[in-house]
Amino acid sequence: MLSVKAQHLARKPPARRVFTTCGKLAIGLRRVSTLARHALANAVTQLSHACCPHLCLKQGRLCAQSTFIVLRSSLPTYRHHIPPRSTMKPIRVLLPGLMAVSHVAAAPQQVVLDALDKPSAKPIGVGHFSEWSRQTKKEFLIDWQAGKESEWILVQGNEGGDMDSMTAALTWAYHLEHATMNTSNPLKAIALLQTPSHALDLRPENKLALDNSQMTPGHEDLLTLDELPEDPETLSTKLKGIVLVDHSEPLKKWSTAKILSIFDHHKDHGTAPDADPRVFETAASCTTLVARQMLDELEKLDEEYHMPHELLELILSAIAIDSGGLTGDKTTKADIETSKRILARSNWRNDDLKDVMEDLDDELTKAQKDIDNLGLYDLLRRDWKSDAIDTPSPRTPAISVGFASIPYSMDEQILKTEFQELFDWFAIHAAWTAQANVDVSVSINKYKKHYKDGSKEKIREIVLVVRDDVRIDQDQADSLFKLVKDAIENNKEGIDFQPWHRADELAPRQMVWQHRSDAGRKVIKPLVEEAIMEWD
Repeated sequence: MLSVKAQHLARKPPARRVFTTCGKLAIGLRRVSTLARHALANAVTQLSHACCPHLCLKQGRLCAQSTFIVLRSSLPTYRHHIPPRSTMKPIRVLLPGLMAVSHVAAAPQQVVLDALDKPSAKPIGVGHFSEWSRQTKKEFLIDWQAGKESEWILVQGNEGGDMDSMTAALTWAYHLEHATMNTSNPLKAIALLQTPSHALDLRPENKLALDNSQMTPGHEDLLTLDELPEDPETLSTKLKGIVLVDHSEPLKKWSTAKILSIFDHHKDHGTAPDADPRVFETAASCTTLVARQMLDELEKLDEEYHMPHELLELILSAIAIDSGGLTGDKTTKADIETSKRILARSNWRNDDLKDVMEDLDDELTKAQKDIDNLGLYDLLRRDWKSDAIDTPSPRTPAISVGFASIPYSMDEQILKTEFQELFDWFAIHAAWTAQANVDVSVSINKYKKHYKDGSKEKIREIVLVVRDDVRIDQDQADSLFKLVKDAIENNKEGIDFQPWHRADELAPRQMVWQHRSDAGRKVIKPLVEEAIMEWD
């Protein structure tokens, strides 16, 4: 017997029935190759012929002995039109045959969403991990309203908001809550993404990984910086404490918070020496260090808590993209061993580690590079880190500095502006830095130059701009620009910065350099910050 909702759907024109059903019936498969997803998405368009309603996914290939399914992760790219007069069978004929299909026929089946019998409300995540994240966010906001901020720990990734930072924060927050829930001192912890919610989808690899983990569309079950109900400078004094992941020092606005733990895979700056755990170790991914600590503590518990497969797969995704599928130069023994331990607990436990990580890396890296549609404004804020730097100057004791990282050359970025001119690049840049409220901005561009003989060369560019309308006046801005410019050109790292080919067209307090070293933001950022710290 069809529900009222299903009967209503059956009366709609064929095209509307397909779109509605495809949008509401989703089977969240685990890791599936891009090729297979596209093949299945294309198969949906053939429903108009209805000659064979039976499709399946087996070993990443289509065969004709199972049931039509809609991949959740393929829905955003499925926009094919099915003519209203198509001769397809009514979709209700196919509904009884819907079933879950596992990844490579190895993992347990997942539950099919009975969306037709639910009201057409805004979709929410369907996994255990999504439910926990959403509920934790709700409880945090309720407790803030009740003045109970002191009961909470914020686990913070860095401002860049890449997958590693996001996953490490989510993983440790989940562990803190669940590892202590049956103790006399249960902890309340929530991951804070130090990225505005409107900027999350500027990293398509994050969106894909979260979709695969069955999180709520629009990231409503995640707590982002712009959703904090109170300014960090005052909130930080009320919290139980914070945990830093994927960065070694708190931003200035969090500097008064108690630092409980630190996990970072870069340089130790000596912050919070009494933090526990305090883990600094070279690895391709900070998630590796967090996941290893989580597993070590989990295995010592009298009774292990439930570890959702969605979180395990998100962890593997973060390690895979940062380690090049465990084959990159940055890969360490810790990355490999931790991935093995996580895989053994996941729904992919029967798959080969190498195959899993290579597939994840291929799929996520492809998504990561899918940013050609972004304009300059979005590219500037996509991977942006900023902070206030203390100076000896009594007039201006703190300067706000921002760093953008962009995978396009300056010339390519100019072509993304409305007028495709140099002046427009700086106009858009000025609009963004005004919104970001920074005095000094540095854009770090990275791209490859292709030659006729087929060879390629990695090129980097540095764009320096100092404003005189935020915290400093024109004379101060001139002085600060000269100081930072000299620090870059006369750096102690031995980097040969050459003026950009259009440097003579730049306005005062603007400069662009080009260099061929491997020095990225991790090298340029401290160079600039150290110069500002000496400005008087």
